[in-house]
Amino acid sequence: MESLKKFLLPEAQPSVAADAFIAQGAVVLGAVELHEQSSVWYGSVLRGDINRIVVGPQSNVQDGSVLHVSDDCACVLGARVTVGHRAVVHACTVGDEVLVGMGAIILDGAQIGARSIIAAGALVTKGTVIPEGSLVMGSPARVVRALSQEEQQANAKLALKYVEVSRRYLAMGLGAGVVKIPGEVQA
Repeated sequence: MESLKKFLLPEAQPSVAADAFIAQGAVVLGAVELHEQSSVWYGSVLRGDINRIVVGPQSNVQDGSVLHVSDDCACVLGARVTVGHRAVVHACTVGDEVLVGMGAIILDGAQIGARSIIAAGALVTKGTVIPEGSLVMGSPARVVRALSQEEQQANAKLALKYVEVSRRYLAMGLGAGVVKIPGEVQA
């Protein structure tokens, strides 16, 4: 297939830290790195089939979210990032301690500066660069104002809350979402 420049499967396999949490019903496929104390929640899909996905330490991808890539752009989340429920994060870079609100969409090549908030339902268009510490709203999204230090610090606190919640789930044996290794036969 000429239209598919590169296809990482079946060679690419997920790399999952021993203390990462993947909820049942979540799917992690291909070249995906889940770093220390990261979490992927119910119904989320991380599909690193044509490029790589990185979920940084203590970051969380909440229920029903999708992370995907393009031929030219990986999908990289920094440390202590929260991706809210049903968000789509596609082939972009998200800096440390960012909150991506519920239902937000971030498109190819966008760069989200550290300690920013992408509001619920916002649409960050292709190639948009968001400065650090910004509140971003709308469709198409635009910077509304700079965040206060308190607001920026709240992003990290929210991510750490999800670390604690995932520890509780792991302690109850509630992990074991689907990590797809090419060639495996699912029972």
